[in-house]
Amino acid sequence: MTSLPAVQSEISDQFRALANLPESQLGLAEGALILAAEVRPEVDVRAGLETLTEIAERARPLVDSTSTPSAAVDALNHAIFELEQFQGNQEKYDDLRNSFLDEVLATRRGLPITLCVLYVEVARLLGLEAYGIGFPGHFLSKIVGISDVSEREIIVDPFFGRTLSVDDCAERVRVAVGEHVDLDLHWLRPVSALEIYVRMLNNIKLLYLRQGDGLSALGCFDRIVVLAPEAAHEYRDRGMLLERMDCIHAAIEDYSQFLELAPKDEEARPIRLRRDALVSRKPALN
Repeated sequence: MTSLPAVQSEISDQFRALANLPESQLGLAEGALILAAEVRPEVDVRAGLETLTEIAERARPLVDSTSTPSAAVDALNHAIFELEQFQGNQEKYDDLRNSFLDEVLATRRGLPITLCVLYVEVARLLGLEAYGIGFPGHFLSKIVGISDVSEREIIVDPFFGRTLSVDDCAERVRVAVGEHVDLDLHWLRPVSALEIYVRMLNNIKLLYLRQGDGLSALGCFDRIVVLAPEAAHEYRDRGMLLERMDCIHAAIEDYSQFLELAPKDEEARPIRLRRDALVSRKPALN
């Protein structure tokens, strides 16, 4: 198995700044490129943003020549999926490069979430109101304010390069989960930039865990809690990883943080027992 590049142990000031910016000031693609630089410091964030601007400018004549909002979306889709040839990497879905926006810009292949970041960023550069959608198991995007369609929005799947109706989304849920599960419209709500970054980091973290790279997975956990300090289950899971790595003091701290944030969680009791067992045998700090 090809080894993955390791996450840098030290979190950059640039990355920490993402957590403190108001949502309205978060540049979605810029944040994704900064995330990529946490693994590969040589990533040129400015160059990536310039590439996205160039893609948008190549699409602009097509989009601007349309006469209706829905036609503008069709033109954007044609530009991104057919002319620029961005699509999902179905053959090598678990390739780590699919998770990094700079690599997606270079290879024209990616995961649903990285392609959605690209799609939303280009759409916004062209003046369209676009968002990511945290759909279960498969990230989507949508453009709102589409006055010539009854739903007033168009859902787009950048991985497969097609638009979806609400019925299409409901069918996807039934296929993935089971016939008895109905579509919850909450799954089609826009998600914030921080939610997108956390989900991207979770994808990367899982790849490291599958390969047995605990240190890099730990680096992902560290960055997730910078972005989402109230995410109780991240502290629980990081504590379990730290315990396996025999980092007893740090594991105790994470278990305690989980219990403070989620004292009534169904796993609070077993985690408390686990923490107390570690406390009883932890070595003294010198």
